[in-house]
Amino acid sequence: MRIDLNADIGEGFADNDRALMQVVSSVNIACGFHAGDAATMLTCIEQALANNVAIGAHPSFLDRENFGRKRMSTAPEVVYSEVLYQCGALAALAKSRGASLSHVKPHGMLYNQAAQDAALADAIARAVRDLNPALKLVGLAGSELIRAGERLGLATREEVFADRGYQASGQLVPRGEPGALIEDEQLALTQTLEMVQRRRVKSVEGDYAPVNAQTVCLHGDGAHALAFARHLRAAFIAEGITVSSR
Repeated sequence: MRIDLNADIGEGFADNDRALMQVVSSVNIACGFHAGDAATMLTCIEQALANNVAIGAHPSFLDRENFGRKRMSTAPEVVYSEVLYQCGALAALAKSRGASLSHVKPHGMLYNQAAQDAALADAIARAVRDLNPALKLVGLAGSELIRAGERLGLATREEVFADRGYQASGQLVPRGEPGALIEDEQLALTQTLEMVQRRRVKSVEGDYAPVNAQTVCLHGDGAHALAFARHLRAAFIAEGITVSSR
């Protein structure tokens, strides 16, 4: 069994970023719309190369004030151009260091809205395809974003979360609601192994929802991100699960 372990980075937590890149197999680098800037992006690329970690773009709604976590009504065609712009900038910076992008994973509310909004999901998938059809599109397992990528012929990677609660529908519990964030390491580990090995997750309602776990996310801005990552990686090794971005 093989699993990718990814982290969102370049969001203002440089110490966490450096440590996480020694544990995870892929990273999603903020592209400036919710966090980060060109210098931070370049630093993250260089650190990812030094740690042999797959490099991905982490585009967002244009919403630095709310860290990309405010629901937006941006038109799909505007989202298309903004995702293309952000990912293109990171791709150019990566090329300057002899690297290339492997994947694109939307951030925050863009990710969550695209999980349910087919038009928004299609706009993101088209932007990824038009930048480079060899890029993988990462989205919430079973979501509209995954379906959009598949319709357009992109390779997709279905994502699950070690540190987030789930609803019975398979959607994440919205931030701010009870059960949205998991701060207990053992609970995070139990949930993740259940998703990876048994393809299901226990919801806050108590029911199990099916999930196809291909990559596990840890939030680089989380207080427990590094501890979670180390704990999970050790557990995967103990269970004979290979951690790899390939």
